[in-house]
Amino acid sequence: MSSRDQILRDLRKSAPPAVALPPVPTGIIYPDPVKQFEEMFTSVGGRCLRVADSTALHEQLAKLDVFANARVVASVVRGIESRGIDPMAVADPHDLAGVDVAVLPAQFGVAENGAVWIPGSALGPERAIFVIAQYVVLVLSASQIVSNMHQAYDRVQIERPGFGLFLCGPSKTADIEQALVIGAHGARSCNLFLVG
Repeated sequence: MSSRDQILRDLRKSAPPAVALPPVPTGIIYPDPVKQFEEMFTSVGGRCLRVADSTALHEQLAKLDVFANARVVASVVRGIESRGIDPMAVADPHDLAGVDVAVLPAQFGVAENGAVWIPGSALGPERAIFVIAQYVVLVLSASQIVSNMHQAYDRVQIERPGFGLFLCGPSKTADIEQALVIGAHGARSCNLFLVG
C-alpha cells in the first residue's frame, strides 16, 4: 500500500459520524408586511409612495420632480411611456448614456429588508438600464410583498439563460470614514410606487 493510500484510509477512518442537517429556519413573519416593507425601503434611502391604482400612479408620477424634469425617460413598465429613447430597441448598452430616469417593474418586494426582485427579462435587452440611469423609479403591486428572504427565494424564477437582481433603494456606500453617501456609483435616488 502506498503512503498516499495509507493517508486516505486513515482519514476515512477518523472522519466524524454523519449528522442530520438542522431544520431550515422559516424567517420572521410580519403582521403587516406592507407597512414593514415601506419602513425598510425608506430606511435604506428610498422613497415609497402609495397609490391606489394605475390612474393614481400616472398622476403621481407626473408630479414627481425627477420624472417631470427628465429629458430622457426609459420605461419598461407597460402604460408608462418613454421619452427620448426606446429601451426595448437598444442594441448597445452605450446607447443608454444620458438616461435621466429608468422606470422599472418589480415582481415582488421583501418586508424584511426593503428589497425588490427584478427579473432580468423585465429590464429590456440591455440590463445596464438600472445602473446607468440618474434616477430609478420602481413600480410594485402591494399584494406582491413577502415577509422574508426565505419566502422570496421560493418565488424567484430565473429563465435560462438569464438573471435577476434584488434592488434595495438608491446606490449607496459607507466605505469612506463610515459616512453614508447616497448616489455614489449609480442611481442618485430611488422612488417606489406601491400600487394597491
